[in-house]
Amino acid sequence: MTQPAPTFSVSDSAANRIASVIAKKQASATTGQEAPVALRVAVEAGGCNGFQYQFILTPPGGLAADDLRIEKNGALVVVDPTSLDLLAGAELTFEDKLMGAHFAVANPNAASSCGCGTSFSLA
Repeated sequence: MTQPAPTFSVSDSAANRIASVIAKKQASATTGQEAPVALRVAVEAGGCNGFQYQFILTPPGGLAADDLRIEKNGALVVVDPTSLDLLAGAELTFEDKLMGAHFAVANPNAASSCGCGTSFSLA
């Protein structure tokens, strides 16, 4: 019996924050401006540890047919297939603490990460 491949997930706190941010952006969009409909989570080469996370508010024209789409609590999160390989089993969270609020990725594939949590390396 084969087990399903681990996929990317989104916490309730992240979904709620994404839905709130996108609703505000859509309400303030001007005529002719394409308002965001999703948060794209991507991984690119770079950062202080080899790879870095990117969080991009994405309009409808920026969605691709092969994106993984996660809909939760009124929010849409998309991940491209290449990034998904590095995010398998990871979870997007939103942390709101005294020192600030930010999105974070709990990634079991990361061997190490930088102090700010935006870059990581693989084992």
